[in-house]
Order: sequence, then C-alpha cells, then structure tokens
Amino acid sequence: MEQPQYLIDTNTVIDYLGKNLPVNGMNFMNDIIDAVPNVSVVTKIEVLGFNAADEHYQMLSNFMNDATIFDLTSNIVDASILIRKKHKTKLPDAIIAATALVYDLILITRNTSDFKNITELKVIDPHSF
Repeated sequence: MEQPQYLIDTNTVIDYLGKNLPVNGMNFMNDIIDAVPNVSVVTKIEVLGFNAADEHYQMLSNFMNDATIFDLTSNIVDASILIRKKHKTKLPDAIIAATALVYDLILITRNTSDFKNITELKVIDPHSF
C-alpha cells in the first residue's frame, strides 16, 4: 500500500523549525521532513516573507530549498475559485486547500478551523498527537 503524502501548511513549517510541537508531533514531522516535504507556493511566500533574523531566515530558506514547492496551476486556480465560492475561505487558505485536493495530499496544519468546512479535504493537526 502506498504511503500517504502530505502538504505542510505555513504554521506547521514554523512550529516544526521552531521546535514548538509536542514530542509525538515532532516525531511525526521528522518522518515527513526526512522524505521530501511538500508545500504550497503560498507557504513559501508566507514563510520567506516573514521578517526574520539572518540566521533564522537562512534556516527557513534552506527548508524551502529542500522542499517540493507546488506552484499555481490552472487546476489549482479553478479549485481555489470553487472553494472560495462555496466556503468563503481566505485566498491563501483556499489555494493551500486546493493544492492538497488537486494533488491528493493530506494537509498538516495547526489551524484546522480554517479548513473544517472543506469536507473533502483530509487534515491532520500535529499538535493533537
């Protein structure tokens, strides 16, 4: 059976790199990060757009360099539009959710409430482990 694939939301990238997850959440994330982590282009923009000290920015940049970044495609744009119309979701969250749905990925996020109405989306909160 094929292993599930994941899309890591911005808050989880920051919590993981800052070691702000519970032990079981860190262990879960370590396994995902050891494989190639997947993030949306929105997460890349949010993470690297954060004003961080040089040493922290380098760590964030290195993480993004090692990750698979899912760029906007017409399929993601179309899915984002449908999500925004149906669920009144904020644009960044709609793009992240659409990316997970288009690529059949499980979303890892602390902000599960932002995605709770998108019933077809599979979501995991690493803080709940």
